[in-house]
Amino acid sequence: MLRFSKSKTIATMAIIIIGLLLAVPSAMSPEQRKAYLASVPSWVPSWLVPSRAIVLGLDLQGGSHVLLQVDEADLVRGQITLMRDDVRRVLRDTRVASQNGIQTIQRGVQIRVPNAADRERLMPRLRELAQPTGNAVLGQTGNASMVINETPDGAISLTLTDAGINERVRRAVDQSIEVVRRRIDATGTTEPSIQRQGADRVLVQVPGLQDPQQLKALLGETGNLEFRLLAQAGATDVDMLPMQEAGDQRVPVERRVIAEGGDLTDAQAAFDPQTHQPIVNFRFNIRGAQRFGQATTENLGRQLAIVLDNRVISAPTIQSPITGGSGQISGSFTVEQVNNLAVLLRSGALPAKLTIVEERTVGPGLGRDSIEAGKMATYVAGIFVIIFMFATYGVFGLIANIALLVHVGLIFGLMSVLEATLTLPGIAGIVLTIGTAVDSNVLIYERIREEVKAGRSIVSGVQAGFDRAFATIVDSNSTMAIAAVILFFLGSGPVRGFAVVFILGILTTVITAVTLTRMMIALWYQWTRPKVLPF
Repeated sequence: MLRFSKSKTIATMAIIIIGLLLAVPSAMSPEQRKAYLASVPSWVPSWLVPSRAIVLGLDLQGGSHVLLQVDEADLVRGQITLMRDDVRRVLRDTRVASQNGIQTIQRGVQIRVPNAADRERLMPRLRELAQPTGNAVLGQTGNASMVINETPDGAISLTLTDAGINERVRRAVDQSIEVVRRRIDATGTTEPSIQRQGADRVLVQVPGLQDPQQLKALLGETGNLEFRLLAQAGATDVDMLPMQEAGDQRVPVERRVIAEGGDLTDAQAAFDPQTHQPIVNFRFNIRGAQRFGQATTENLGRQLAIVLDNRVISAPTIQSPITGGSGQISGSFTVEQVNNLAVLLRSGALPAKLTIVEERTVGPGLGRDSIEAGKMATYVAGIFVIIFMFATYGVFGLIANIALLVHVGLIFGLMSVLEATLTLPGIAGIVLTIGTAVDSNVLIYERIREEVKAGRSIVSGVQAGFDRAFATIVDSNSTMAIAAVILFFLGSGPVRGFAVVFILGILTTVITAVTLTRMMIALWYQWTRPKVLPF
């Protein structure tokens, strides 16, 4: 019999009402949404109040589009510096002296060890530095990170290979994506799109951010923080670095690093309670706290150089030992600079410098045009589908149309909860689901018509139509879901936006086209007791 219990009716209606209420904030403007949230009584729990709205993508609300490229030359310079340090360590461990020190050559370093016995002890340790890239086998020149050449006169050169550089660039891009994501997320921006493009580029799209300068300020800094000491007179192992407080005049800074940005556990923008100037409060981990405390204890009265990307941003005098594992960075900073600096320190350093090769600001005008065009397409598609279903199936078509409207509302409700990004392809996905959502109703109604023509009663025919069409509906929606999932995981950007909407549309179809439609038909039959089908 065609039955729909009270408990099942209540559960279905509750799910639908909750889903539609979740979509309400998305139908409001930002000002209306703010006023709506402010009007909610304070005693109402926040989780009971729908507050999340659908996030519009870059193509709908505008924003900033930046294409970054890993600076290979900067990356190679960093690798050569690390290579010099490794060779210096090997020379020290093997107690072998280089005749002319460690010389920098193109894409590598060179040392000279005339003594054959010294070279025999040294070479095995140097070969350990030539790590293979990927799954390569050590010893294959084309796959090693570096090659080592030895001449009869004792000159030993270590040179980076193309394979080693390419592998390092690949890893730098992967690491950069994570660092860039942490930096942008820290600004509170919703749903940025950050993805690899090509071998050495990162594409960043931030919807709603109309000021690309703020984005460039965050992404243009490597964020490599070091705590060193300003060098005293007569010191030799120093670097000449520009100092911000001295108009970028170069000052001598010891090369020895006391602590690094990797030793920080937190960094927050604040104001100095005495001077009311913007500062950054930071906190070290155990290792950094110990090293920092020891250094400040042993160097009272000296200036501590706080170096960010090889530039001294502040050089306070050590007045007393700092052993608590925390401190502050002060200087001639604006509030915006302090906020950006705190974000840089929290997110960590980029593995290499990123250069901006393309920047574009998408204005909101394009978004308004796209939204209006998408709305028009949705309205036209919906109207034609509604007319067709009503003209073809009468009352049953009207029921299918009500289910269709609920179906679209539930899609928006789910997108609001997930804070999913709605893009122009996503609007196309909604238009497509409007057409595909009634496919299930068509299958059910045609099956009901066949069962009644075969001699069944209306009640028996409706029951059989729903039961026998359900397997077909599940099969057809499953195949579409598989395609949508593949699009989501293998696609990117607009393709994923389309896939998200389509997946949500498939999920809501089961609720609206089957459960809700069946409930309304059951109620209609109980009220009218018809003798023949209305179509």
